Amino acid sequence: MRRTCVALGVAVAVPVGLSAQAQTPGAPAKELGVVTVTGGQPTSLPTQIPTTMEGITREQIAQSINATDSEDALKYFPSLLVRKRYIGDYNHAILSSRASGTGNSARSAVYADGILLSNYLGNGVGGLSFPPRWGLVTPEEIERVDVMYGPFSAAYPGNSVGAVVDYVTRMPTRFEAHGKVGHVSQPFALYGTDTTLRTWQASTSVGNRHGDWAWFLNFHHTDSEGQPLTFATRLVASGTPGAAGQPVTGAVPGSNNAGAPWLVLGSGTAYRTRQDHIKAKVAYDVSPTLRAAYTFGLWQNRSEGRPMSYLRNAAGQPVNSGAINIDGRSYAALTAADFALTNETLMHTIHGLSVKSHTQGVFDWEVAASLYDYGKDLKRQNGAANTLPAAALGGPGTVADGSGTGWTTLALKGTWRPDGVKGAHTVDFGFQQDSYRLAYLTSDIAGNWSQDAAGALASAVGGRTRLHSLYAQDAWAFAPRWKAVLGARAEHWSAFSGSTRIPGALPAVDTQWPQRAETHVSPKAALSWQWRADTVLKGSAGRAVRFPTVGELYGATSTANAQYLNDPNLRPEKSWTHELSAEKDLGSGLLRLTFFAEDTRDALYAQTTLDPVAQRNVSRVQNVGRIQTQGLELAYNGADVLKRGLDLSGSVTYADSVIRENAGFAVRPGDTVGKRQPNVARWRATALASYRWNAEWSTSVGARYSGPQFRTLDNSDVNGFTYMGVSRFFTVDLRARYQVSHSVSAALGVDNANNYQFWNFHPYPQRSYVAELKIDL
Repeated sequence: MRRTCVALGVAVAVPVGLSAQAQTPGAPAKELGVVTVTGGQPTSLPTQIPTTMEGITREQIAQSINATDSEDALKYFPSLLVRKRYIGDYNHAILSSRASGTGNSARSAVYADGILLSNYLGNGVGGLSFPPRWGLVTPEEIERVDVMYGPFSAAYPGNSVGAVVDYVTRMPTRFEAHGKVGHVSQPFALYGTDTTLRTWQASTSVGNRHGDWAWFLNFHHTDSEGQPLTFATRLVASGTPGAAGQPVTGAVPGSNNAGAPWLVLGSGTAYRTRQDHIKAKVAYDVSPTLRAAYTFGLWQNRSEGRPMSYLRNAAGQPVNSGAINIDGRSYAALTAADFALTNETLMHTIHGLSVKSHTQGVFDWEVAASLYDYGKDLKRQNGAANTLPAAALGGPGTVADGSGTGWTTLALKGTWRPDGVKGAHTVDFGFQQDSYRLAYLTSDIAGNWSQDAAGALASAVGGRTRLHSLYAQDAWAFAPRWKAVLGARAEHWSAFSGSTRIPGALPAVDTQWPQRAETHVSPKAALSWQWRADTVLKGSAGRAVRFPTVGELYGATSTANAQYLNDPNLRPEKSWTHELSAEKDLGSGLLRLTFFAEDTRDALYAQTTLDPVAQRNVSRVQNVGRIQTQGLELAYNGADVLKRGLDLSGSVTYADSVIRENAGFAVRPGDTVGKRQPNVARWRATALASYRWNAEWSTSVGARYSGPQFRTLDNSDVNGFTYMGVSRFFTVDLRARYQVSHSVSAALGVDNANNYQFWNFHPYPQRSYVAELKIDL
């Protein structure tokens, strides 16, 4: 294939002290702590920053991970966790990192081939949800995944404070075609639910290269049944002794996250989601040193969230509404807030266009732009007074329309090598513009909530934010065995066109929020020293400014079972992050020890609590004065360890993350100071062992652990093993893969083989059996 290496900008290198046989084709290699590429598609991550980077290849994923979604590729990365609750989780699968929990989606940056997938319209989940758009990448597309820890590159916004993830997807060098079918079965038993949930997946892809043209098409379908995610409850203490209310049975006793006795009355938000994904990529080599590329992606989802009451009357019939009496105590009437029905219809598209030179000479440049559009985004729900069983047939409700919401990005980048590609200096610089628009309209429906057109306005919220950035950084090999990177990022942020209309509120709300603007500069620095032939020492420091999202500023929402309270006066959070690392080549693998520290002021946090009167979750966003985190991360990654075919990797992370200052409080002033940061466990660990028995068979065993943690700022949620709690967990995953022939492979696996029941507000999946069949031509 002519010009393949030049066109893709691939460099071939075997780093100092690392044996050639230990290299995986396409994986990052380390030399003086700086990443180079040994084959395959090039990463979009900066390759000259001597800081912590980890990666995984397509072959490693196929051999060792039961990957049903693209985020599964990150399952065994050090310190990373994706809050994936079911296959196809499109609204809560948030990435956490060393010092950022699973409620802070805006503190990491996820890209696919350099195109932004992170959703910076908001942060975390509340009235709306803002996880990365994982569905725009399928596991079958992935060539490699690279992760850079921390905000140490000036090329990325302050959202990179936790980690930067880049999915590198396939671009063929010859004709290729692939097909895959998969099935997952999950027996699930919790409270009064006992069922088996199933998922079916199918995908196909085809691509080729013709002279200077290359193209790739991917189609993917998922039909997934998820376990119940929410539960209707009543505190035992809220009951009134007496005979009032309909006598019912079936309530399940338990304790809430604060340890108070409660009764679980039924389940909700059990999703049946059917998703389709289409991806088209085309690339053209304008010349041997200039490539133009275009990417189009379409993701659509039709989902239904359904509840189930555990309660039965004297005749054995389900009870879904009205006042109830349990064991001689009457409780507040059941409403649609307890048993809500939802139907969602979503169709989102993404476009990415880039023109990039790759002379590897004195100067290279790139122009890149992307657009993400909520073409259709409808969520229908029954009204608070419209209860089952009648609500299943229609009746009043609401429809929320996010159509027109989305974002655009523009980047102009340059690389200057004043002394050539092997010179002492490599200077990267650029200009970026990121624009976000939120438009969310909620309307009442008087007739049939599941199909009628929107009626009277219930609420309309929206606004825009824009970030203009200039950056520059110089990678300077100032002496033998030494390299330094010095850089800075200047950002001008503005928020404008913010509005909130809630005509039914008392008094009615119709507010146009004033425009805001701020400018900040974030310096970056990194240093590496090849101390010995097999040991590299590295240090990095960087400032990151994470600006409030348009959803946090203006996105107030309210439904029968959830409410989100915005704050247009939020301050940006400002973090200083440091790390010191030692990396040692052990011949067949790399051992790394990293000390990390983060000091964040005005941390942006949304907290969700249950309103026991309205029986709905209420989320409120606020600034937390100061959070300090310090920790250690030990990681090992080795190939052909002890014997040929045995690959081992593992990590242990300790993090001490504490709220040091906070003017706000949960119940009384000062009750959050000295408490641990929510959703950041002290101890986390991963381990993965895979073995290639012969050319046909491979097996793997993976394990993950996370220690106890809290979800609330005042750490009052002492019971993690319950709805709305956050528990410790230890899970074991198994996988066996058989290469039937040159083009056919099959795999069987079990996720959570030890069937550990664990929680992160919602219950995680229980033991799941995975089967897949794949054809590669």
